[in-house]
Amino acid sequence: MTPRLSLELVCPAGTPAALRTAVDAGADAVYAGFRDATNARNFPGLNFSRAEMREGLAYAHAHRCKLLIAVNTYAEAGAPGPWHDAIDAAADMGADAVILADIGLLDYAARTHPHLRRHLSVQASASNPESINFYQRAFGVRRVVLPRVLTVAEIAHLNEQIDVETEVFAFGGMCPMAEGRCALSSYVTGESPNLRGVCSPASAVRYEKRGEDLVSQLGGFTINAFGPHESAGYPTLCKGRFTANDRAGYLFEEPTSLNVTGILPDLRAAGVTALKIEGRQRGKAYVAEVVRGFRRALDGNGRTGALGNMTEGQRETAGAYRRDWR
Repeated sequence: MTPRLSLELVCPAGTPAALRTAVDAGADAVYAGFRDATNARNFPGLNFSRAEMREGLAYAHAHRCKLLIAVNTYAEAGAPGPWHDAIDAAADMGADAVILADIGLLDYAARTHPHLRRHLSVQASASNPESINFYQRAFGVRRVVLPRVLTVAEIAHLNEQIDVETEVFAFGGMCPMAEGRCALSSYVTGESPNLRGVCSPASAVRYEKRGEDLVSQLGGFTINAFGPHESAGYPTLCKGRFTANDRAGYLFEEPTSLNVTGILPDLRAAGVTALKIEGRQRGKAYVAEVVRGFRRALDGNGRTGALGNMTEGQRETAGAYRRDWR
């Protein structure tokens, strides 16, 4: 039997039901956010009230699973109250860690709740030893979620120069921008991805039929047109198909999903501590199937199974880890 790969499996929980599903499917940790602008998945119908988060924490702990609370947007200048309240609530209810990006919030958490474990969000976009070591020295950060821009070799070299755990994305939507620095969606929706957690909000999304084509729109702008036999992806500006120089194509990146199941031993050998599954906006069926698949792979009980139907556009990539991603 293939030996177990000692990588922590960190799974998405956009709703209380998804949290229970992830825990039951074998998550080592789940990450979730409060129902406000303090987390980067601030969509209608998602996230947790304070009471729901307490109940979710109790459920997770009863099943030997950790709960990480994302407070990973940037606080509004001069009005950090909601973000401070979110950190206070996470500490009060006994969360296993908070996931933070804002330097001011990291400072607040370190001073006010020194025993609350602090993880550095991918929204901080820290990908070199100088920046990561700064966050560790200044704010006692214990883990960094790495942006999806590094090869496996680069991650291995990075881990040799830092004394912080590394968490990498393992499955789900790709972001071709530098996380924490993207404002592209705000140009067509008026909503900032990093200040309000609403990249391509559902309220700005429209689909309509034009002849045989299915057209997707974002904020009133046409993002893509799909033929009768094409899989339709969610309309984000960075994955739009546009005509430039008389040629139609994807200017930034084609709709595709990250899947690292083929390189799990390589990531472990590179010193990675945890794998992060993207998808807090996904439903229970997605969470159940993907978490179970990765649990099987990490426990050495066989392959993940067919996850192709869970990918965006039914396409997958190893992303920057292998540098075959554009």
